[in-house]
Amino acid sequence: MIRDNSKGYILELAKKGVRDDGRGLLNYRDIKIEYDISNNAEGSAAVTIGKTRVVCGVKLSTGEPYPDKPDEGSIVVNAEFAPISSPTFEPGAPGEESIELARVVDRGIRESRAVDFKKLCIKSGEKMWMVMIDLYIQNHDGNLIDAAALAAIAALTKAKFPKYDMETDTIDYHEHKKDKLPLVRHPIACTIHKMNGTLFVDPTFDEEALSDARLTVTVSEDGNINAMQKGGQAGLSEDEILKGVEIALEKSNEIRKHLK
Repeated sequence: MIRDNSKGYILELAKKGVRDDGRGLLNYRDIKIEYDISNNAEGSAAVTIGKTRVVCGVKLSTGEPYPDKPDEGSIVVNAEFAPISSPTFEPGAPGEESIELARVVDRGIRESRAVDFKKLCIKSGEKMWMVMIDLYIQNHDGNLIDAAALAAIAALTKAKFPKYDMETDTIDYHEHKKDKLPLVRHPIACTIHKMNGTLFVDPTFDEEALSDARLTVTVSEDGNINAMQKGGQAGLSEDEILKGVEIALEKSNEIRKHLK
């Protein structure tokens, strides 16, 4: 929990348009992306934003297409909040926070059509590729949504198909084809927080604890808004939402430059 004497200090700084670490309200901490960190995944990446670190692994498996989309594959996003990454995380079944994180990341990828789902079809109505996107929180110091969404896209850019024998319906995970996953867009999530009437991005753990409301806006490189998610107890005015969208459009372009 944030200490009482820190609350007033952080709130007072925000009124002046600055942060405890010297950043402006609309500045992200340093962003670092590491690729191919796992030998056992079809694609993998680790994203560090400040002290927040999220690892993503992509696995491919085969399955039967959904009846309403017989010629398309699909994705599944899971998020694991290990207690070692934050004193606020507890062992056991996924909690609301991890479920929401997975859903926000899933929605951004799915609604942007970042993956060409039709190219994941092996045989219409019978067999398709399922893309499993697993997120692991290694250290939580605020802004998990943006870090997780970026880690997912980074891992997807490196994902390759494993060797698949359709006759025997077997996958050889020890051998991968040169064909990469059909990623056609790179949606970026930018989360805008509201603290005591002030809008800001990329909160630290303590700043996030004081956030009254947040708005996550996922934007693709063509400037389209693919998904939005409101969180927090307080409301957002129309002007605040419009300002948040404006911030997300600008910051998403800055964040996307970190991708290779």
